[in-house]
Amino acid sequence: MSRRAAQAAHPVGGRLCLPATIRRCVKLAGVVPRTRSVRSCGDKGSVGRRRTDLLNSPVSNSVFRFATVSGQSIQWFLKRNCSVTPSQLGWLYASLCVVSLGIGTVFWLHGAPLVLPFAWLELAAVGFAFMLYARHATDGEKIALQGGRLVVELENGGDYERTEFLPHQVRIEPQAGDRSLIEVSGQGRSVRVGRYVRPELRAALAREIRMALRGA
Repeated sequence: MSRRAAQAAHPVGGRLCLPATIRRCVKLAGVVPRTRSVRSCGDKGSVGRRRTDLLNSPVSNSVFRFATVSGQSIQWFLKRNCSVTPSQLGWLYASLCVVSLGIGTVFWLHGAPLVLPFAWLELAAVGFAFMLYARHATDGEKIALQGGRLVVELENGGDYERTEFLPHQVRIEPQAGDRSLIEVSGQGRSVRVGRYVRPELRAALAREIRMALRGA
């Protein structure tokens, strides 16, 4: 551009205006001004609102591996791994009694009276074993952090134990090593949990409980 043409270009109303000759040359050369996409202020505000919602959202289950989060309550349910419930076990034993006693009765009627007494002895032994299994089928541990309290509930063979701790006065430490039971102690009381968790996972469970207590 020559000096005369540069001097001819002058801003009008905040916009650079070129003479008609220069505009015609630019048009013939095929030069097209490049536009820039501008993000609206509304988009920036929506991003900020989404970020604020994420920060203010309650703790989700994805943060914990063993716990269940419901509102402001965090609970750990540690149960014995039982594939058959006590009610299913009762129906199984009843069907076994019907079959065994029916076979024994048939042999009794055909002149073999010793089969039926042995069937009774067999059913008595199986029933005793099923009773021991059903007695411990509902064993478990429940740890709940709610209402400003850490509540530990233990059920073992029909015996129930409940202990409460203040979150800021409780210690979560392994009893001996990382693979041993977890000891929850405080205010002169202590309970041991983690019986129904694999030994290699007990250290992770203890860290998770400590993390929840720090946020209480």
